[in-house]
Amino acid sequence: MTSVEIRPAELSDYDDVVAFASDTWADRREDGDYIPRIFEDWVESDGPDQRTLVADTGDDIAALAQVVLLSEHEAWAQGMRTNPDYRGRGVGSELVYAGFDWARERGATVARNMVFSWNVMGLGHSRATGFEPATEFRWVHPEPEADAGPDHEVTADPHAAWQFWQDSAAREHLRGLALDTEESWALSELTRERLAAAADRDALQVVQDEAGTRGFAFRSRTYEREEDGEDQTWAEYGVGAWADQSACASLLDAIAADAASVGADRTRVLIPETAAAVSDVAVTRTEIGEEPDFVMAADLTADYRA
Repeated sequence: MTSVEIRPAELSDYDDVVAFASDTWADRREDGDYIPRIFEDWVESDGPDQRTLVADTGDDIAALAQVVLLSEHEAWAQGMRTNPDYRGRGVGSELVYAGFDWARERGATVARNMVFSWNVMGLGHSRATGFEPATEFRWVHPEPEADAGPDHEVTADPHAAWQFWQDSAAREHLRGLALDTEESWALSELTRERLAAAADRDALQVVQDEAGTRGFAFRSRTYEREEDGEDQTWAEYGVGAWADQSACASLLDAIAADAASVGADRTRVLIPETAAAVSDVAVTRTEIGEEPDFVMAADLTADYRA
């Protein structure tokens, strides 16, 4: 293995990191890798619950990774990149293990990450460092529409949403996970408290009829994103879960109306990657992502270096 120093990233590492990260997804994504755009923000925001690490050979930065604590026991790993000149030398693995160590010392018992389903190299790296398959999801994009009229009654009852979630196929498939409300592109355990907080900020949509609660979604955040040279407001929904196709249609309408109420131009809703969920959405002719994303999980109570 190449001799490296694992240390916190510094702003002065920017040029070295960008040199090997800029072309990571050049053949798959028009906007390329996100690392050059957020590296400096990551370094400047590092603190008790976040650590950005690099593997420094003395001449180059050989690898990069960030670990974030999402709760008392959950960590999220992201930005795991290895300089092509150092692949196959164990550098990336040692950096990930250092991130695991950091998280475990702070009480985390699990670390998760997200990998695009087409990113075979990323999937292989995750499996080689102790991540195991956890779940997969897909994005759905209802168009914001103020006049969207759900067939079901829409309430903001967090207790009803929680009860539905507990027994839902979505929860079982997603292993209880939904988009985190603090860290973008991260999934954490959905709790009753998070649903109550969503209700308090008028961001919970629960569809109900005479048969009871039939589904729910919650708006996790809104953010600005540049599209084709124009700034657009996106509304992001932590999960969409429903009982049947009719409830799916009503829930997507409720999301469309909610997104319009906060001035969103675009939406994205996390749904479980199941034949039932994806085909229910397809019936409504709502825009849906072409590919799923995978979530992996590593047991931090295990001897992951073994």
